[in-house]
Amino acid sequence: MEHPILFISIILEKLGLPVPHGPIGHGMLEKLCEPYMTYTWLVMAFLVIMPKLTLGNMELIPGKGQNFWEAILGFLADFYEEMIGEHYAKALFPLITTFALFILVANLIGLMPGFMSPTSSINITLGCTLIVWVVHHFLGLKIHGIGYIKHFTGPMPALIPLMLPIELISNLARLLSLSIRLFGNIMAKETLLSILFLLAGAYFGPLPILCLGVLVSVVQTMVFVLLTLIYCKGAIEHAH
Repeated sequence: MEHPILFISIILEKLGLPVPHGPIGHGMLEKLCEPYMTYTWLVMAFLVIMPKLTLGNMELIPGKGQNFWEAILGFLADFYEEMIGEHYAKALFPLITTFALFILVANLIGLMPGFMSPTSSINITLGCTLIVWVVHHFLGLKIHGIGYIKHFTGPMPALIPLMLPIELISNLARLLSLSIRLFGNIMAKETLLSILFLLAGAYFGPLPILCLGVLVSVVQTMVFVLLTLIYCKGAIEHAH
């Protein structure tokens, strides 16, 4: 999908850096200059700088910035604890919260004219999904040891030849379902916005899609976090 204007591309042109328009290509610089990569770095910079600016020093009597972050992180911590228990919620809190904030900001940034959502690239969503997939299997192996294989063999030995291939395929399918769901929804939002901005020529034409885009961005973030917790919960629990 091509955007009508990408401010990062304009900046790269002014700096004399290559702005690739074709497939990922020919060198490290070209890869780093791909639009989805530059906007990924922008989102990460935003997530590092904004808390620094809004949070300040931790105070006994919190200010507005501290209240804002405490409300968000407190809500997420309670949600994780309800899903997978206090111990594992604390252990996974940094990882899952980083995903939640990154995906939310990455989804929303594409609503601004001249910007794109990094999550409209399958490379970004698949990268996030691979981390989730590895982590939840690592948890299962760490907790259950070799007994973790029972999650894939079914309730009785006689069913192993049937259940093992089904469970393995189902588990590998998580890589596709989790990554393509996020990528597909955000790419559709980006495509609609790009077309409407080109056709309407004004900011009021795409307004309904912008409102819908906010909803889609939030919902897809929640879906990714919820499925991550469900996968981790399934790996933590004993096989039945």
